Amino acid sequence: MVGQQVRRNAAVAELRAGVLVAVAVVVVSALLGVVWGRLVPGEQLLVVEPGRGSVLTGESAHEFDAVAIFACFGAALGVLSAFAAWRWRSARGPLLQVGLLLGSLLGAFVMARLGEQVAAWQYPRPHNPPVGQIVTLPVEMGSWLALIVQPLFASLVVMFLAALNSSDDLGVGPRPGPGFEGAAAGFEAPATYSGARAANSASVAYGGGEPAGEAGSGSSSSESRPGR
Repeated sequence: MVGQQVRRNAAVAELRAGVLVAVAVVVVSALLGVVWGRLVPGEQLLVVEPGRGSVLTGESAHEFDAVAIFACFGAALGVLSAFAAWRWRSARGPLLQVGLLLGSLLGAFVMARLGEQVAAWQYPRPHNPPVGQIVTLPVEMGSWLALIVQPLFASLVVMFLAALNSSDDLGVGPRPGPGFEGAAAGFEAPATYSGARAANSASVAYGGGEPAGEAGSGSSSSESRPGR
């Protein structure tokens, strides 16, 4: 009963840690989305007729710039969030991995949508501009495949760190204190059987007589005899 309660508490704590990691990753991704929306350059077009425009030379590359900056932000956040989550020793496990993966995927989506909204506020679309006018439009996410960069890097870093860990429990269990090795070194090794036998084989007085000398030694040739 006690063991089931302990396992239940550990599962709840691990689940709570996974949820916290996911929420933290989404919040940081939203902040990066604001930065991305501010950094993304607008795309200039020449109005050729009402409601239609022609992209100026070199302006079409800004769409690639937007995707590249987004991918770099996602990769950096994925690596840093994985390292930060791995530092939480007591929460290491599959639920932490799932929380990090889902948080990174949702965070990448939030970063893209929020960044596009910030870019739209920075470069508002003009209403019925005249023909021949150059307008600047916000750049949108050209390829939604860039959303997988952040969860991909986060998962790879966690798998790499788990593979490098030599502990069966990924280091979740308690570590011995700093005085453990010194205390263990202070214990002397127990005497072996041969050593104890050699110590017990020493001559002992019998019946009040003198102990006999060692065989082969010239110190004494008398044998111990009981006293009268």
